[in-house]
Amino acid sequence: MNVVPIAFAFDNNLVLPACVCISSLMMNAKADTFYDIYILHSAKHGIDKSGLDRIPGYYNNCKIHYREIGNDFEGAFEIRGITTPAYYRLLIPEVIPEYDKIIYSDVDVIFRDDLSYLFEKTDLSNCYVAGVNSLSYLEPELIKYYNEIGIDSGGIIYSGNLIINSKLMREDRIVDYFRGMADKRFRYQDMDILNLVCQDRIKYLPPSFCATDHFFLYAYHNQNSLEPLWDRQEIEYALLYGVIHYNGCKPWKSYCVNFDIWWEYYRKSPFYDEVFYFDFFYSRIDEYDRLSFTKRLKILLRYFVYGKK
Repeated sequence: MNVVPIAFAFDNNLVLPACVCISSLMMNAKADTFYDIYILHSAKHGIDKSGLDRIPGYYNNCKIHYREIGNDFEGAFEIRGITTPAYYRLLIPEVIPEYDKIIYSDVDVIFRDDLSYLFEKTDLSNCYVAGVNSLSYLEPELIKYYNEIGIDSGGIIYSGNLIINSKLMREDRIVDYFRGMADKRFRYQDMDILNLVCQDRIKYLPPSFCATDHFFLYAYHNQNSLEPLWDRQEIEYALLYGVIHYNGCKPWKSYCVNFDIWWEYYRKSPFYDEVFYFDFFYSRIDEYDRLSFTKRLKILLRYFVYGKK
């Protein structure tokens, strides 16, 4: 049995997406993979466990643990509606001492593959963390921003999907450095802290571990820009089987890139509610009719130009 420890951190606003996320993880688990799942949540506000506790009853190759977080990062800088639990991933080496290496994932995610092979083969050696390049170096505004805060934009990784070397972080007391930066007004909060503290000690993973909206945009419309980082085989694999990270618009709220994949996993999950499903799509059925003729024409042109490729 391959045991894969994985942690998530969220509040009660994201319980349903978390249940769908974890269900997708289990749907794609191999028969010999066991996921040891840790939920990090605020001790002050608690977490609704009613749905989460049902998951091991549907999938017998997992176990769920809960870890309460006290006032760590209370009062930390918040922006763009991203709240304090976003910082909890930075505490993982301390609050989950059972493992020397562990995966962290946000819950606005759909898994489409088993994680055991990548987890086992990723040798962190002298690295604190492993993640996927965020492609910040392709955006002039982000190049300028990261130069201002003292990081090379070419090496920035996403913080939403990580493999963490907890053992080395504990030895070097890295969590203390994380805490010391929580009051800084960084645009991308925990992601910037992680990259600042861990820079030069980061291992880079294939895009299949964190395929974001940004990745799909470049993969479909400017794949050549990705090839300095990954070969075509890695890119194609990510498009077909990669972890989809909805780090922009959320599919349970509005149409977005790959929203149909999230809804398909929701429909297959133990948490499917036909009323919720119906209401989402029915409330949008006349959106197309309300568009101007010009916008409808643009949609049709886009379909015929790109949709049949």
